[in-house]
Amino acid sequence: MRFDFHLKKETSKESIAERTREYIDAHPSIKDCMSKDLINYSSLARQIMKDLAVNNEEAVMIACRRYAMKLNNHDYEGSILKVLSNSRLVLKTKISIITAKNDWNVLQCLETVFSKLLNEKSAMQIIQGQQAITVICDENLMNEVISAIRSENVVKTRTNLVEISVRSPERISDVSGVFAYLANNLADGGINVIESVSVFTDTIFIIDESDMINAYSILSKCIESAERISGVA
Repeated sequence: MRFDFHLKKETSKESIAERTREYIDAHPSIKDCMSKDLINYSSLARQIMKDLAVNNEEAVMIACRRYAMKLNNHDYEGSILKVLSNSRLVLKTKISIITAKNDWNVLQCLETVFSKLLNEKSAMQIIQGQQAITVICDENLMNEVISAIRSENVVKTRTNLVEISVRSPERISDVSGVFAYLANNLADGGINVIESVSVFTDTIFIIDESDMINAYSILSKCIESAERISGVA
C-alpha cells in the first residue's frame, strides 16, 4: 500500500513538471528570460500556480529551475532577432476572405479556380479546417471564387482587408518563436489579426484596412529593432 502511495505522489509531481514546462514553452518571453537567468523564480512559480490552478509551489519551483538548466543559456530572442534583421515587409491591399463549408465538392471547384490563377500568376491561399474552408484572395477574384463554389456553400465573406507578409530568410524554418514574437507585438498594439498563415519563408497576417498603418508600423519597428541589435543596419 505504501508503495502505491509513493507511486501516485511521484506521478503527480511529474505531471506538475510537465505542465510547468508546457506553460513556459507557451510564453516565449518567459522562456527567453529564463535562458538569460533574468527570472525571479518565486514570482514565476506563484504566477504558474495561479494560471494552472496548482498548489504545490515546491514542485513548480523545482520544475522551473530544472528547465532553466536544460535551456543552457540559449538566446531564443537573439535567434529570432537575427532572422528578423534580414526580413522585409510586403503589403497588399484590397484582400478578401471567403469562408465556405468544408465539403469535398467545394474543394474540387476550388481546384479549377486555383489552376487558372496559377497560370495567371495571381495569389490565393486556401486553408482547410475542421468546420470550414477559408479562401484568401484579391477582392477582384471574390465573385469568381463564389461563383465557382456556389453561393449556397458560402458561410461568410469579408472585404476591405490588408495582407502584410514578413518575408524572411530560409533559416526561419530552424528558429522557433518567430511567429509568436510578431503576433504578440501585434496583439500588444491592439491589432486584431483576422487570419494568419505561414508559407515557407512568408509569415502572413490578414488585418482590417483600418489597422493597416498601425500594424505596418509595429512590424517595421520589430525589424528595425532587430537590425540595430544584430548590427545589420
